[in-house]
Amino acid sequence: MNHLTEAYVDSLALNSSAIKNGKDLVKKNSFPQLCQSEDGTIIFGECKGSGKDPYQCSVDVIKEGIPVFRCTCPSRQFPCKHNLGLMYAFTSGKPFAIAPIPQDIADKRTKAEKREEKQKEATTTDSPAPKRKPNKSALIKKITAQLEGIHIAEKLIFQLVTSGLGSLDKKALQTADEQAKQLGNYFIPGIQSALREFILIFRSELEREKVYPVSIEQLTTLHTLLKKSKEYLTNRLENPDLPIDAESTLEEWIGHAWQIAELRELSRVRYDIELLQLSFRSYSDPARGEFIDEGYWADLQSGQIHLTRTYRPFRAAKYIREEDSIFHVVHAKELAVYPGELNTRVRFEEATYRDAGPHDYQHIQQGASKSYTDVIKQVKNLIKNPLSDKHPVVLLYYAGIKKTETSYVLIDVQGKQIPLADIPYLNEPTTSLIAMLGRQHFENQAMLVMFEHNWATNRLEAQPLSIIAANEIIRLLF
Repeated sequence: MNHLTEAYVDSLALNSSAIKNGKDLVKKNSFPQLCQSEDGTIIFGECKGSGKDPYQCSVDVIKEGIPVFRCTCPSRQFPCKHNLGLMYAFTSGKPFAIAPIPQDIADKRTKAEKREEKQKEATTTDSPAPKRKPNKSALIKKITAQLEGIHIAEKLIFQLVTSGLGSLDKKALQTADEQAKQLGNYFIPGIQSALREFILIFRSELEREKVYPVSIEQLTTLHTLLKKSKEYLTNRLENPDLPIDAESTLEEWIGHAWQIAELRELSRVRYDIELLQLSFRSYSDPARGEFIDEGYWADLQSGQIHLTRTYRPFRAAKYIREEDSIFHVVHAKELAVYPGELNTRVRFEEATYRDAGPHDYQHIQQGASKSYTDVIKQVKNLIKNPLSDKHPVVLLYYAGIKKTETSYVLIDVQGKQIPLADIPYLNEPTTSLIAMLGRQHFENQAMLVMFEHNWATNRLEAQPLSIIAANEIIRLLF
C-alpha cells in the first residue's frame, strides 16, 4: 500500500463530486472498522450507510496498478464513495488494525488466479491464438446499412449546399439537425458527428462572414469522408473477406470503436512502455454529445508524442471515470496503438507509476524537433489532407523566445521562426503565460505546441502547451 497516496486516490475517482463524498465520509467518522491484511495487499472495513447494516468495502491491490474495488452498496460507480473513503482514511493516517483477509475475498482471489492461469496457458502455447472470425452475414447487413446512411447524408448535404449556405436560417438548420439524428440508425456515428458539427457551426453565435471559411473546411472534410467511406465500404461489401482498414483513420472517422482485442489481433500493441504526460485538457463536444478527456504524452522509448482520449457521453458521464492530469511516469505493461498519423492515439489499462526525474525531462528534450523548416513542411502536408488531424501537436526545441508587438515567436538554431498564438480550437489562452517564465526558460529549452492554420492570415500558428526544461515540466495547459 506504499503507492497509495491522496493524489493517486484522486486519480481513481470518477469525478470531483466522488472525491468530495469520499473525503466527507472520513471527516464524519463513518468507518467504525478499518482493517488491513498482514502483507499490506488489501484494506477493508465497514462504512455506515443509509440502512441499518454498514456496507462492507475493500480495496485489493494484490496486482499493482490494477486495484479491485468491492462494496456491498448498490452504487453503480466504481470505485464508489465508500471505497474512496476507505482509501482516504488510509492516506490520512487513520489506524488500520491487522486482520485476516475475509474468506469471501480470499475465495474471489483464488478464482481470479485460476482464470489468469488459464489465460496464461492459452497465450504461451506454441500455436498462436486463433483470430476471431467475423459473422459474414452480420457484416454484410451492417455495411449495407452504413451505405444506406451515407446515401442519406449525401442527399442532406446536397440540399444544404444547393439551397445556398447564406440561406440557412434557424428553421432550415433545425430541420437539418433532425435529419442528421436519423443517421444514428445506420452505424455511422462518426459521419453523423461530422455532419452535426457542420450544422452547429452555423448555429453558433459567430458572424456569418467568420463562419463561412470554417464551414467550407468542414464541408470539404465531409465530402472527402463520404466519398472515401463509400468506396471503402462498397469494396468490403463486394468482398467481405477483405480485412478491416487498420492503417488509416478512416474506420474511426466512420465511427468504429476499436477494441483492445482487435488491436492485439492486428499486432498494434507494444509492451513495457514508459510514458510521461506533457499536457491535458477536458472539453465538451456537442456534435458527439460527449465530454472528452485528452492527454498528450511523450513516449520515453521512441520520443513520439502520443494522444490518449476518453469519451464520456453526456447522459452517462457520472458513471464513467473523469480523467485528470498525471504527473508520474506511467509504465504500461501493454500499450494499444490505434491507427493514425503524427499523434497516434494510444490506450493502456494495466500500469504502474514512478516519480519523474531530470533524466526523463532531458531525454524528452533530446527528442524535440530542431528544424522548423522540416516541422512546418510536415505539418502542412498533414493538415492539407481533409481527413488528417487539423491540430497536430509537436515538441519543438527552441534556441530562443522573442517578444513581438502582439505576441511571441519561437526561434530555432538556424533562425527560423514560428509565431505563437492562442488558437480558437483550444479555447483556452496560454500564450500570455510566457511572460511569467523565468529568464532561463527563454532559451535552449523544448516546447510542446499545437498547430492550427489561421484562415485570416493564411499562416500556421502554434499555441504553447508546456515547457520541458532540464529539471522540470512547466504545464501551461493541464
